[in-house]
Amino acid sequence: MRPDWDLYFLKIAYAVSERSTCDRAFVGCVLVREKRILTTGFNGSPAGQEHCDESGHLMADGHCVRTIHAETNAIIQAALHGISTKDATCYVTHLPCINCTKVLINAGISRIVFSVAYRTDPNAVNFLKAANIEVILKEYSPS
Repeated sequence: MRPDWDLYFLKIAYAVSERSTCDRAFVGCVLVREKRILTTGFNGSPAGQEHCDESGHLMADGHCVRTIHAETNAIIQAALHGISTKDATCYVTHLPCINCTKVLINAGISRIVFSVAYRTDPNAVNFLKAANIEVILKEYSPS
């Protein structure tokens, strides 16, 4: 059966997550506007730096600080290539963390579609509500 648009782009986010280099969470993100992909991002180290899958995790306060999150990488790619993210939808495998939530709000994202509620932060949820960003949990489990 042909998937609806949300499922279609969410499946692409899962394909993007396969490029992640931090095995603590394989996360992929696709930014879309008017059914067109703007950018993608996955969990990974800054350009030219060692990756977790090469050198191990660099842990601080229970978080791997070597890795840039998928959502932030997608926003960075948009900035690098001069692509506006205003009113775009963020398709991401996991519900964004508090830091990615703040980045997505300031980038003008209008919707977030995700399938895994990983470490849900009530502050992030409240920020999204206050910013009037539509948040959709979409059932999907990759095969």
